[in-house]
Amino acid sequence: MSIQITAAFDSGNIAVHSISGTKADLSIRKDKDSDFFQWFHFRVTCEIGDTLELNISGLKDSAYPQGWPGYNACVSEDREYWGRADSRYDEDKGILSIRYTAASNIVWFAYFAPYSIDRHHDLIAEVASVEGITCRTLGHSLEGQPIDCIEMGEGATQVWLYGRQHPGESMAEWWMEGALEMLADPAEPHARALLQKCRFHIVPNMNPDGSYRGHLRTNYAGTNLNREWHEPSAQKSPEVLCVRNAMDESGVDFAMDVHGDEAIPAVFIAGFEGIPSWTEEQGRKYNSYRNRLAARTPDFQTELGYPTASAGKANLSMSTNQIAERFGAVAMTLEMPFKDNRDLPDDEQGWSPERCKLLARECLATLLELLDEG
Repeated sequence: MSIQITAAFDSGNIAVHSISGTKADLSIRKDKDSDFFQWFHFRVTCEIGDTLELNISGLKDSAYPQGWPGYNACVSEDREYWGRADSRYDEDKGILSIRYTAASNIVWFAYFAPYSIDRHHDLIAEVASVEGITCRTLGHSLEGQPIDCIEMGEGATQVWLYGRQHPGESMAEWWMEGALEMLADPAEPHARALLQKCRFHIVPNMNPDGSYRGHLRTNYAGTNLNREWHEPSAQKSPEVLCVRNAMDESGVDFAMDVHGDEAIPAVFIAGFEGIPSWTEEQGRKYNSYRNRLAARTPDFQTELGYPTASAGKANLSMSTNQIAERFGAVAMTLEMPFKDNRDLPDDEQGWSPERCKLLARECLATLLELLDEG
């Protein structure tokens, strides 16, 4: 009896070319109106004990081919715990081969542990029910989904946290869940101190259309939202337009844009070096935050990361640069790996939702240290 494969669900993405017994030849669909592709998420129905061989081809043309060497696919049999399946990448053929022995007759595979739209709404409902926390709809996506913003805190420091501009980077919303759980906990001392000092504006998912459609990097119109911040439009990027408009209303003192990186096996941050109005004080606070976070958690490091822009050469279409330039804020992009963390590997799960959530707590505690520093 042959296995069956489907991706006809929230964030599903796979094309099935052939199935023979427990072996399947597959490929990944491109984002709508775009050439980006890398995210996959599909379900296999099989017999318990089947040894599955799933071959995903065409990956030399994927968005980030360097993301496949050393990568192991995420796998789950209950959609709660996500482990890693043995995976091998043939660079010459551009094929990722996933092998897994099923302990259940239904198994899910994904590029990273998915974060569903339903889970997003559950998170919003749960947090918004806490006293002192509100949710407002900043605007709507091209397909009419709300751009939710959770707001809390009584302080003067305006803090913006936002994620999933690139929808396939689902680790960003796991991070957001960890941050919101911490801030909504009345017994958490760091959270209590932060809420006295700050007003938080938290957008857990800036790209719900791409998330639902199983895109890697773009929205419904095939737009990369993190290249729209200089001139967002209602036609191509209403998600960015409504968030930036809300930022203009509140001002921004500190901002973190949460992402995932396909190729680099580490957690790191990228800053705003190269903006025209860069100041020594901005740079000092950014470097202080980065160094303090590295001292707080061994899951964060400063050796691996992106090259920095030279003076005056920053790309202002990207949110971190635009916000630092527009508001004089301390802004940064947090990147987490799709692979494992090179410095602290976990053979069972690699980088995982659990580690995303724990990292969020460390990031917020580090923000409190930065504020106390003055």
